[in-house]
Order: sequence, then structure tokens, then C-alpha cells
Amino acid sequence: MLKYITDAHGAPAAIGPYSQAVEGGNLVFLSGQIPLNPENGEIVSADVKEQTKQVMSNLSAVLAHSGLTFRNVMKSTIYLSDMNNFSAVNEVYENCLEGVKPARATVEVARLPKDVLVEIDMIAFKS
Repeated sequence: MLKYITDAHGAPAAIGPYSQAVEGGNLVFLSGQIPLNPENGEIVSADVKEQTKQVMSNLSAVLAHSGLTFRNVMKSTIYLSDMNNFSAVNEVYENCLEGVKPARATVEVARLPKDVLVEIDMIAFKS
């Protein structure tokens, strides 16, 4: 049975017709998060490190809604508007994960929603 998460406290509401996450069996698929402040829906900053911190905070809130942390993450995908931001994003990402190293892909894309610099999605395991 699938559970659709649409109201994780501390994460921004979806800006389209999708759920913040979907739980199915032992897997939780988190939709891509962009650096929106969950309180006002605004982009937090033009700085890629600040944007990445907000993205990770949003993802953490969605994970917490399912009783999970970054320790449960098996796979993530990072979408960058500019691959020159790879090192800065990687630094923040690594610090947020606190030693956890899930499988990952990082890709440069032509454009992201609201012209942000970074978006991240994740797949987590729920035991």
C-alpha cells in the first residue's frame, strides 16, 4: 500500500501536482527539493551553499515525517544548474549527512524550477 506525504512539517509545500514523498513497502521516495523557505515559499539566497543547506533541511524534514534520518538514505540525485558549483554543494551535502555516504548521481541541467542553483531528491529505506 502506498502512502503519499504531502504535509511534512518543516518542508515547503509542493509547487506542482506531486507529493513531497511516497512510501511503498520499505522504500520512501522523496521528491526533489529546491531551496524554498517552508515558512514563506521564497528562495532562501542566491548563494549556492545557502541554497544547498536549505535543500538538505527540507529533505531532513520530509525524512523525519516518516521517522527517518539521512542514515536511511540509500540513493540521492543532485541536479546543478552549473557544474562549477559541484565542490561547494558537495561540501554542504557531506556535512549534512554526518558520515553517511549513500549512492549518488550528480548532473548538470539546463534549468531548475524557479531558476534555483540546486535540487536534490532521495530514496530511503524504512526498516
